[in-house]
Amino acid sequence: MRYKSDLTNKEWEIIEPFFTRNKKGKHLQKHTKRELVNAVQYIVKTGCQWEFLPNDFPKYKTVNSFYVRARKSGLWEEIMDLLVKNTRIKAGRLADPSYGLIDSQSAKTIYASQEGGIDGGKKS
Repeated sequence: MRYKSDLTNKEWEIIEPFFTRNKKGKHLQKHTKRELVNAVQYIVKTGCQWEFLPNDFPKYKTVNSFYVRARKSGLWEEIMDLLVKNTRIKAGRLADPSYGLIDSQSAKTIYASQEGGIDGGKKS
């Protein structure tokens, strides 16, 4: 069964090389990487809990294991970096941002909090 969260063929072509590189020997796999990525996509897009993943996908423990291994290895971050760069280029921007902003209200310094704490509701 297809879901709206499933990758299109074009989307899969972009990220497939990440899953086929560094393959040491071929061994039988019960599920394709695309099936596993589609299952992760479903969870992310719908907010579904792992245990409630529809039966059309591999078992949730298999999907979760795949996700955790990919996250720990840095694979998800590599894929997201590529997708962000592609999106920026399509929008006519540089692949990498030239600057970043930090909200000073969100990034308090350690020095200020060590002095006496920060309480936005109190006047000094």
